[in-house]
Amino acid sequence: MSELRTTLVQADLCWEDPEANRRMLDESLGDLGAGDTDLIVLPEMFATGFTMNSQAMAEPMAESASVAWLREQATRRGCVITGSLAVVEDGDYFNRLVWARPDGSLVHYDKRHLFRMAGEHERYAMGHERVIVELKGFRILLSVCYDLRFPVWLRQQPAPGEHFEYDALLCVANWPAPRRHPWRVLLQARAVENLCPVIGVNRVGEDAKGLAYAGDSMLVDAKGEPLIDEPRDTPFVKTGRLSLDELAAFREKFPAWRDADHFTLSDGVGA
Repeated sequence: MSELRTTLVQADLCWEDPEANRRMLDESLGDLGAGDTDLIVLPEMFATGFTMNSQAMAEPMAESASVAWLREQATRRGCVITGSLAVVEDGDYFNRLVWARPDGSLVHYDKRHLFRMAGEHERYAMGHERVIVELKGFRILLSVCYDLRFPVWLRQQPAPGEHFEYDALLCVANWPAPRRHPWRVLLQARAVENLCPVIGVNRVGEDAKGLAYAGDSMLVDAKGEPLIDEPRDTPFVKTGRLSLDELAAFREKFPAWRDADHFTLSDGVGA
């Protein structure tokens, strides 16, 4: 049976202090490694908190200390580690989710939907590509925070002759406590409508702007039922398991995908 051991890291981030956050996260992970997990998931902007100070805080992608730290963590621990951070590349700023593998290779996804209520769309460039990675037989669609509100962007888009495009959806976030109910509902809704597990990791604590974060990090199965559900505002590191065989059995038993609407997604959506 193919299983994916997934570790959710719900953390209280230090404001605009990458070195302190890297140190804190390393200590929080302890000796966690390949014998315990396949995938470690950190919150959105794990190095700084949800900063709009992009010009001062974004790290050059090629020389980023935080990207190098992700690569080192993945290699040393023998598992994939992922989280988003502010980066600058070719003069543009991105809220970039970096997927670091144990062999030192990297994949990245740039956040598509920028949170205009905080002015993110004025300080960061929009991503244009959906990114699916593979781990332990699971195809995983990557997303960041506000993306979760846009079901068309995250909808299964299988190629002709295929039934599913991906097997799990991953979303990292800095989702404030006043909107904790939509966060929880949307994680479960995306699971139900796409017949796939959802991995959702949010931060806790309070940032320099006075915004509080309730956490509510969840691992949700394809029926929308929580496998990990921590409705509390304290840090934690917790690992859950996803089964590819169980997912295939459920999709066969409840083949709603056979009645799905087919569509194409143009790059102009949301532009």
